[in-house]
Amino acid sequence: MSELNNNKTSANFGYKKVTEIDKTSLVDNVFTSVTERYDLMNDLMSFGLHRFWKKYFLLCSNIKKGEKVLDLAAGTGDITKLISEAVGDSGKVISCDINYAMLSQGRDNLIDAGFMENIFYVQSDAQALSFQENSFDHVTMAFGLRNTANISKALESIYKILRPGGSLQVLEFSKAEKIIEKPYRIFLNKVIPLLGKYVAKDEDSYKYLAESIDMHPSQNDLVKIMENSNFKNCKYNNLSFGVVSIHKGYKI
Repeated sequence: MSELNNNKTSANFGYKKVTEIDKTSLVDNVFTSVTERYDLMNDLMSFGLHRFWKKYFLLCSNIKKGEKVLDLAAGTGDITKLISEAVGDSGKVISCDINYAMLSQGRDNLIDAGFMENIFYVQSDAQALSFQENSFDHVTMAFGLRNTANISKALESIYKILRPGGSLQVLEFSKAEKIIEKPYRIFLNKVIPLLGKYVAKDEDSYKYLAESIDMHPSQNDLVKIMENSNFKNCKYNNLSFGVVSIHKGYKI
């Protein structure tokens, strides 16, 4: 009974406590629901800034021609596209997402944009990656880590499949700096659900997404979690006054 009770409090689905299994299922339902208008909502919620964040994220990655990269929580393919260009014809990028609808939408977007030769698609949970150990030069994850049922399990799974010297780079919503903290919280908790209600026709899903941002670990706390998962030289870089941050760590 104690093990069951512990499991019941092991994951946050927004402000609710659920089991890890339930969170995985609930998050999957959220992203299946929001897939169709996901890109439009990203533009509205970030005022288009997500495009700058993603391009800067790629510039910070040190990804080179010919390398093999795993893009986790690839979604509709924005980061995968940038990686595909960076690794070139001699490289390879695996576009990976746990949600089939998002992965399919991303594949359609990339094929429509003419990206085919060096991209491969895999549906998988970041917590249970079945790739060969020590097989990737880099792993990227944009706006997906907070949606995993257990961040530490995801990081440990990622660590195994990275090559020694390889890097993990995470782009994620984070804790805003004090200069914008109050208006940002209003925007997060009031405006985003309203956008979800009237634009995406799905207020509940965007209420969860706003809550998941609020519940995500702080920048320093995430560094500690990465270090506890054996990553070395961990650091972060705030963008847009800490609304998002880029975390990076290495497998030594």
